[in-house]
Amino acid sequence: MSRHDNDPSSDQQRDKPKRSPLWYPEEAQPSRRQWLSFIWIALAILLLFHYLDSAQRHQQVELTYSEFLTAVDQGHVDAVTLRGQSVEGAFSETGREARELGETEEGFEATRPDVEGERLLERLEANGVRIDAEPIDPPWWQRVLVGALPWILMLGLLFWFWNRMQQRAMSGGGLFNMGKSKARQVSSEESHVRLDDVAGSENAKREVLEVVEFLKEPARFQALGAKIPRGILMMGPPGTGKTLMAKAVAGEADVPFFSISGSEFIEMFVGVGASRVRDLFKQAKEQAPSVIFVDELDSIGRSRGAGMGGGHDEREQTLNQILSEMDGFQADESVVVLAATNRPDVLDSALLRPGRFDRKVTLENPHREARRDILRVHTRDVPLADDVDLERLAEITIGFSGADLANLANEAALQAGRNEQQEVDWACFSAARDRLLLGEAKDVGLSDSERHIVAYHESGHALLAYLLPKADPLEKVTVLPRGRALGVTAQVPDEERYNHGEAYLRDRITVMFGGRLAESIVFGEVSSGAENDLEQATKLARRMVARWGMSERIGPVMFAQSQEHVFLGKEMAQSREHSEAMAGLVDEEIHRLLTELEAHGRELLETHRKDLDTLASALEEQETLEADAIRDLLDKAPAQS
Repeated sequence: MSRHDNDPSSDQQRDKPKRSPLWYPEEAQPSRRQWLSFIWIALAILLLFHYLDSAQRHQQVELTYSEFLTAVDQGHVDAVTLRGQSVEGAFSETGREARELGETEEGFEATRPDVEGERLLERLEANGVRIDAEPIDPPWWQRVLVGALPWILMLGLLFWFWNRMQQRAMSGGGLFNMGKSKARQVSSEESHVRLDDVAGSENAKREVLEVVEFLKEPARFQALGAKIPRGILMMGPPGTGKTLMAKAVAGEADVPFFSISGSEFIEMFVGVGASRVRDLFKQAKEQAPSVIFVDELDSIGRSRGAGMGGGHDEREQTLNQILSEMDGFQADESVVVLAATNRPDVLDSALLRPGRFDRKVTLENPHREARRDILRVHTRDVPLADDVDLERLAEITIGFSGADLANLANEAALQAGRNEQQEVDWACFSAARDRLLLGEAKDVGLSDSERHIVAYHESGHALLAYLLPKADPLEKVTVLPRGRALGVTAQVPDEERYNHGEAYLRDRITVMFGGRLAESIVFGEVSSGAENDLEQATKLARRMVARWGMSERIGPVMFAQSQEHVFLGKEMAQSREHSEAMAGLVDEEIHRLLTELEAHGRELLETHRKDLDTLASALEEQETLEADAIRDLLDKAPAQS
């Protein structure tokens, strides 16, 4: 149904230019004008600090050395600072008044001779002048650089942040673009997937094809008074081809196609998601007719006001905006909303009403003919050997989704590559199917006693499946550990079952008991290997008694447990609509049914004990037995006494 390998869009990704290895992406690198602006601002800061340094020095009175000594003798000097040969100081109040200094002139500066060091100190001390000594001043350019460097670094940091914001803005992010839509617009030329590539979903294709035809030729439908559906909701299990169907629409419709995931609307801040919804629909309306595809709709479309702890304000506001936009289309705006989800049960009821998602398209796992068509799509580029029968392969892959079938074809090709084959033969497909269904083969070293027990356990399953008329036919039995199992008995239905009869279900439960019964008969005790068999048998028996009315004592009444989801706020506790006595009766009937079927299985195995021994011996020796080999062994076995 779906095609998930060899996406043609990957070729376009390879043809795109590579990103620049610099800190910024190519389209957001700082331009030459921006660099020049930064350099001019840095020079302006340096000139400013040079001016401030010069202005500070111009506030001091320049004195000759003789004038300085005279001022000291007259008591006009209050304090001096010695820096090498430079002398800076401050006038006393008397000195300021005598020289009539202004408010901006704070002190004086002078230069002393080298030979005047000691005598100058004695002279200053004699006149009561405070003396201080400091290192020699650095050159003016060093003082300017030290003062301006922190500001230049701050400017550079702001410049870097600004360009990072521009980078995010160009990619749809950033503070100023947080409310912008992150949807990716795809044209028909960019999408190489067509409806012919979507196999096995003819009903869904017909529904979508009608929308594609409307978008291509709206006048033909409008002349008849028809209106295009505003929304199409594609529902189904994972892997059934919902996203692939949307890609096919993008390739077929020949109109602007906007693709976005539901989770991309949600942000930490309340209101951002709603803003993105408005921006997305605004873009779609400007380019109408157009298509909007929202993948994983359940991430934002969950029922409002439900769940433990209340609703999520951001998600609910986003959902409200989607509801408003979908129901607010004008008559002349051909905008179609496609959405995909595998959880339709959690969606808000307002989304599903007519006028929003008018059509619900359900995609299920493909039937046999559909699986054959899907396999043809996924193997058309695979060199197949003559022994590969896609019809037979479709028959033994019941329950596989489109994605599973794509994975099966890929695993078979990988297996052929590991075997260094030129073609993919049936053995590769068989090994790939076993790997997907049963798990990978494990290198577990079982002891001889454990291997003996596992052989009888699997032989018990296989023998009952062979003897019971309604049981699914055997395909193979193996004692090689696979996945989490120490051995596997594989059964493949001869037809697809959508409805199960009581006789079929009873035989199915009996086969589940086969391994445990074989251990009990042969070894006189049971092992822990039957845990999963007991679990599945009990669940199936409970459905038969409590849900499907397959008990004469219970009658045609259903006593199903609640299926509501706690986190949807539907149910916080288990509710029981029947009495304790009836609950006890249901348990008694389940126990009676299981005990009765176990006794029937035990009787069959004891009657065919020689067949059980024959099958177990062959299984220990050959490790894996196919269905034909099992039938040959049991048909040639001597008659039971």
